[in-house]
Amino acid sequence: MLQDIVWIISLVLMAVVGLGWGFVLLNSGAREENYAPLQQRAYRLRARLFWGLVAVFGVPMVLTLSDLPYDAVRPAQAGGEAQVVDATGYMWRWELSEERIEAGRPVEFRVRSADINHGFAIYDEELKIVAQVQAMPGLTNTLRHTFTRPGTYRVLCLEYCGLGHHNMFAEFTVEERS
Repeated sequence: MLQDIVWIISLVLMAVVGLGWGFVLLNSGAREENYAPLQQRAYRLRARLFWGLVAVFGVPMVLTLSDLPYDAVRPAQAGGEAQVVDATGYMWRWELSEERIEAGRPVEFRVRSADINHGFAIYDEELKIVAQVQAMPGLTNTLRHTFTRPGTYRVLCLEYCGLGHHNMFAEFTVEERS
């Protein structure tokens, strides 16, 4: 719920910034005729550079937004009642209450830390991140996800937590529904 609110606020703020840029851009060309020819060329070059940067960075950014795992923080819709997995981070290990999960059924990970901050990240068999959330002492964060592909998934820590950080992982298996 909180993630949805933050997402909406972020979109609104991005729109406000975009409107501000658009306003400045539309009103900046009106005074160009008052400048010397060399300055006019510089302003035209700057405008081309701006739109070039928008094309190079903006278009791919918008086109790849759908690849981000934002659906992992929204409540899973398919498959009935959610499986609950309690995940606790310790220096330098994860403890999971379940090691077998059904594919196609929503999973609710209740993530907490017993000591310091950890990053709870789920990776598929190709080591691509599927979903992630922060594990913090004294707070339980909820991560919801529906796994569609069976296989072995790894939980790795995304936040450096000390000398044994590189060994901090756990595994669970996603199996076909019976």
